[in-house]
Amino acid sequence: MATLATLRLQVELALAGRVSTPFRYRHGEVVETVSAGIPEIDVLAGGLPRGGLTEICGPACSGRTTLLLSALASRTADAEVCAVIDGCDGFDPYSAEAAGVDLKRILWVRCQNLNQALRATDLLIKGGGFGFIALDLSDIAPATLRHVPLNAWFRFRRAVEHTPTILAVLEQESNAKTCASLVLQLRTESARWCSTLATHNPKVSEYPFARLLDGFVVHAELLCSRILFSPARRLPGAPKLTDDLASKRAAGSSAQYFQTKTISLQTEGAAVFRRQRHG
Repeated sequence: MATLATLRLQVELALAGRVSTPFRYRHGEVVETVSAGIPEIDVLAGGLPRGGLTEICGPACSGRTTLLLSALASRTADAEVCAVIDGCDGFDPYSAEAAGVDLKRILWVRCQNLNQALRATDLLIKGGGFGFIALDLSDIAPATLRHVPLNAWFRFRRAVEHTPTILAVLEQESNAKTCASLVLQLRTESARWCSTLATHNPKVSEYPFARLLDGFVVHAELLCSRILFSPARRLPGAPKLTDDLASKRAAGSSAQYFQTKTISLQTEGAAVFRRQRHG
């Protein structure tokens, strides 16, 4: 017994200043959460955890951007400053503004490669002052992301821990492993289409392909959550749930559905079609 106690003390001394409680059970912690901007995601995951790493995974057109813009709109509406580290320079400010994001509260970091994106994320987390930081690696090949060292994800987790910052990573598949406090998997279930011709037009049947994308139905699945919710109280900033949504959470469902909506923006006389969350 004395030997085990000695080893424990040596480990604690070796990790002093880096890991405060190395032997504490860390599977679940009661943390503050905030709304993701989509009620179905709030029901599924309980919101986005502060001081933790959240992974949003899924293939192209799976609803990742919709969830990101909804979260940004929710945070900027609460006067929080947010940052978007754009791994492949694919962020669209027009879509963000149409989704309700206050662009004056967004720091947009446009990166040329993966290394720049990881370094920028590290600097912003350590700098502090951001309520929400999104690392968008959606357009980077999964094979490339698999080569990111696991200690990079551990460094992000340790840097954001015990801070009011929400760190969200968007990618095609989960890579952070045990470093993630929350992992959401998204996929498209079905698409909705609308006709470009008026229904009273007598020639509408002659143009069966004259349709525009109206939106998607997205399936969201909770793959992993290390967040504990206190049944006795609602943490400050946690999403408010209706009785119906609360009953769904109580049922213990690990999946929810939400919808996206295509809107048309008039930009310099040209119609530009963007996608945002269906309200």
